[in-house]
Amino acid sequence: MLISQCPLLEYDGAQEAVIDPGREQEELRLPSRAVFAFVAGELVDAFAASRGMEKAAEFLTVTKVFPLYTGQEQGQSFVLCPAPLGAPAAVQILDWLLAHGVETVLATGSCGVLTELPENVFLIPVRALRDEGTSFHYLPAARFVETDPALRQVMKQVFQERGLPYVECDTWTTDGFFRETRQKVAARRKEGCACVEMECAALAACAKFRDAAFAQILFTADSLARLEAHDPRDWGNAAQAPALALCVEIIGRCGEGAAF
Repeated sequence: MLISQCPLLEYDGAQEAVIDPGREQEELRLPSRAVFAFVAGELVDAFAASRGMEKAAEFLTVTKVFPLYTGQEQGQSFVLCPAPLGAPAAVQILDWLLAHGVETVLATGSCGVLTELPENVFLIPVRALRDEGTSFHYLPAARFVETDPALRQVMKQVFQERGLPYVECDTWTTDGFFRETRQKVAARRKEGCACVEMECAALAACAKFRDAAFAQILFTADSLARLEAHDPRDWGNAAQAPALALCVEIIGRCGEGAAF
């Protein structure tokens, strides 16, 4: 491993690390499909209760306990997990899920728009621009990482069957919520990114490193399209419940394993 002026470029591709995500609960085996939901925790709890889902495990952090629910959709077992904000925290849970049997992951969450997209529009990110730190611990340095094309195809089929509009796009993943400067927003928009969020690139990189399938449904929330002022709108709250239900429907259409 070469020492660089930028530590993030010092990639080590070893699969095993000093702290292993599967070591502490070796006996835990989860379904091969998971919905990873960046929505209100009480919404996840209520959805699980309405479906009679069982709490299969918990992921403990210093500040919060994340419940993992298991259930069935179209005869397929899946796990439902609320996701924490930000790439490092989200990937910590994702890597743990993958270590315990998950192979196909569909996430959902809100995003800010960089173009004149209305609120509560569904987006399917094809590529995520890696403007965060976590992905560089899972893949060698590159500008973009792609989500799983086979999983995206299942998503699009469900959208089309239901007559739901969606937009395929590139997304800008950043750690710096308060550093989305006018110059950077303009540059990312020029590069083709339609939206901005904080996790997609890192989640996609972790999944690729662990040979799993990952894709995401984003729903539009606030707007950065007009550089003179940020418009929070309603933060996409109206789309949270529909996006979660869609994810569960889609994950039920996926077959066994990362290749379906």
